[in-house]
Amino acid sequence: MQFYGKKVLFLGAHPDDIELGCGALISNIVDKAEILCATLSDNQNNAALAGLVEEHYSSMAILGMAREDVTVGKFETRNFPRDRQQILEYLYELNVRFQPDLVFVHTRADIHQDHQVVTDEALRAFRGVSVLGFDVLRSSYGFFPHFLVEVDEQDVERKLNALSAYETYSQRYYFDPEVARATLVRHGALAERPYAEGFDILRIVGSFAKGDGI
Repeated sequence: MQFYGKKVLFLGAHPDDIELGCGALISNIVDKAEILCATLSDNQNNAALAGLVEEHYSSMAILGMAREDVTVGKFETRNFPRDRQQILEYLYELNVRFQPDLVFVHTRADIHQDHQVVTDEALRAFRGVSVLGFDVLRSSYGFFPHFLVEVDEQDVERKLNALSAYETYSQRYYFDPEVARATLVRHGALAERPYAEGFDILRIVGSFAKGDGI
């Protein structure tokens, strides 16, 4: 199946979420669509994470994203349930401003409270838009990708290089390049391709088009 979106929105709760779940896909489509990557928290309440936002911008640049197409909000990490209404209003405004054709957000299998809120409110804010869920390995339980997108070796290398920009998280197991590559290989095996990025389906809105020769 071929699919497309003129405007594609990637939503994450924290710096690193989008790259972990969608880095190879972003590399693959960065020159095929208008992309906006929106992270809701800058995660700056923890002094040990002072360099995280700049690492995020550097990581996104490796994937081909211009700095002006990467936004970082100020919602407080681990308090997204408290700020649910403000997050919904933030996403409503984002929908009005960007009007995406396709949205990627955290999978429903994710148990992190902030990730859950972003997904719940995204489904409310972007009604009538297709929404796919990505996996952040450390906090997803029971995730299985039912939507597989083929990516190539160059996309894989860019994702690994993008993750390496996070010096703050260099010792965390889910930033290990072997773990990231293995996930892309496993999803590729499900699609009978060398590599794939995997997503679950939260909402698909489509129409059936007549194919050539039919």
